[in-house]
Amino acid sequence: MSDQDISSNANSRVLKTYQEARLQNIENLRKLVVDAAATLLQEEGPEAVTVRKVSQKMGCSTKIIYNLFVNKEGLAQQLYLDGCKLLANEFEGTPQAADPAQHLQNLGEAFWQFGQRYSSYYKLMFGGAFADFKPDEESLNGTVTAMRQLLTVISNAQKQGLIPSQYDTEIVIRVFWASLHGVIHLYMGGHLGDVQSAHAVYRQTLSLIVSSLLPDKA
Repeated sequence: MSDQDISSNANSRVLKTYQEARLQNIENLRKLVVDAAATLLQEEGPEAVTVRKVSQKMGCSTKIIYNLFVNKEGLAQQLYLDGCKLLANEFEGTPQAADPAQHLQNLGEAFWQFGQRYSSYYKLMFGGAFADFKPDEESLNGTVTAMRQLLTVISNAQKQGLIPSQYDTEIVIRVFWASLHGVIHLYMGGHLGDVQSAHAVYRQTLSLIVSSLLPDKA
């Protein structure tokens, strides 16, 4: 190999390294912006998450955030995906149970705890806190991934003949999820009293759903 070839390869590697570093810097900056937005979300609620307030917290211009995320909705999508990861972690930390009815009870309780522990994320993801934000395909796929344990438990119960096979698995999951979400949404809207009263309604709703799906196991 000639000196010219070696020099050419070296220059090529320098260029590639620079490009990699630049992309890494952009990714790091995106993460810092999302972290700042997440802090505002948790500390002050969804209404506080504006491009202006995030830029103030970051100490940068709004132009930088627009360049990275295009608009507030782009930032909201990243927060939505982060919320999906938090929900998945909540489910993954749920006690496993051989009895599918108990496992569904545990997952249902985990969903309540997610709504309490990360109420601002919950409002962003499921409560319409960002009026102009609609989850795109990537966000919806993130939700499906987060709910995978619920899908697995219900699907396995169907395979074992514990849940009638004529029930579509996806519809069963949506009914289960929508019913629980409805209670949380009513509570957040101030319709179910204090947290203890709302939680009692939630637990009863959860019990009724599980017993209707698995009458011989609940």
